[in-house]
Amino acid sequence: MNVIVIGGGASGMAAAITAAQRRHTVTLLERQARVGRKLLSTGNGRCNLSNAHADGSHYHGDAALADAVLKRPELGRANTMNWFEELGLYVVGEPGGRLYPRSDTATSVLDVLRFALERLGVNVITGSPVTGIHVKDHHFTVTTEEGVYASDAVILAAGGAAGAKVGGVMDGYRLAGELGHHRTALYPAIVQIRTDPTYPRALKGVKTQATVSVCRGNNVLARQTGEVLFTEYGVSGPAVFDVSRAASVGGQGLTCVLDLLPGMYSGVDAGRWLVRQWEKLDGCQASALFTGVLHPRLGQVVVKAAGFTSQPLRSLAEGDIYRIADLAHRFTLPILGVCGFDQAQVTAGGLRTDEFDPETLESRLVPGFYACGEVLDVDGDCGGYNLQWAWSSGRLAGMLGK
Repeated sequence: MNVIVIGGGASGMAAAITAAQRRHTVTLLERQARVGRKLLSTGNGRCNLSNAHADGSHYHGDAALADAVLKRPELGRANTMNWFEELGLYVVGEPGGRLYPRSDTATSVLDVLRFALERLGVNVITGSPVTGIHVKDHHFTVTTEEGVYASDAVILAAGGAAGAKVGGVMDGYRLAGELGHHRTALYPAIVQIRTDPTYPRALKGVKTQATVSVCRGNNVLARQTGEVLFTEYGVSGPAVFDVSRAASVGGQGLTCVLDLLPGMYSGVDAGRWLVRQWEKLDGCQASALFTGVLHPRLGQVVVKAAGFTSQPLRSLAEGDIYRIADLAHRFTLPILGVCGFDQAQVTAGGLRTDEFDPETLESRLVPGFYACGEVLDVDGDCGGYNLQWAWSSGRLAGMLGK
């Protein structure tokens, strides 16, 4: 069978390799000058290619589909790592479950995939954007800017709208739409959150450990503990990325609530500690209250937000100290939105999954047409989950229903 794979990212390469391993004749069409460009930027160039805890609880959109695919023994995390080992990649784990190549560089992951494509005889054509797909009598004609290709099956692995600088485009949704498919609304995910900039701007470049909550009133939509980076427009960092989807899809009226003292379990505990600081730092200004527990600039901003700056610490009442402690546990920033698709790592939303067979990822509308990876309405948390979906869904599509 002649098979065309559209897209040379993670899911596209997995699909092409799988189809070629099943002795199909495979052509992979990639719009950029080389395959796997986005893959090289993942995990800060280290390529966090999966997570030991990958299951449906870490996915959004059609999480049930992700869970069903990942529970299949031949497509789950363990088998995927065996698949990579067979391709020549040595994978190691880190605390928290993240999985990386032993070489600690994304180049190794891309290299073993490229070598497998070459070894299996996949015809890789780069710099070749697809402009249209036509089907007649169960045969496909795929048109590019350079030529026309015929095939018996097409696998759409064109990715999502996120990360335009490394390949994010709307092509996949448009091409599927020409065949009658529909998509959900699209939102940036795993992205920086924009907030009222008053305090973040003063803290630009400061990093801290915090618990980040995206809230609507008293309702917590998402929460994560980890590193937070303050920027001139809001907040960034791993913990922020983990909750950014809620900020992206949640609409107006949201707040970002930071617990800046996550190891001190309540405002009372923090207050007691700060009272002792208050007594020790008797001759200092109020802005020095968090000395030894928070970054100096961050501590000064929290105290300022409570209404104090250069007053002598001795002039504050004990009640003031407890109020400042409570503010440190609930440092609230109004959310203005998130940064755009250019800065996002993943697209939330995508092609409607009810239009594809969950057992094969073959279209229910157009036999012989498959889709996989980010172009579908499945997105995962930060930490290797999106690449695991790419490998699993790409391999499933590459089985071509067999």
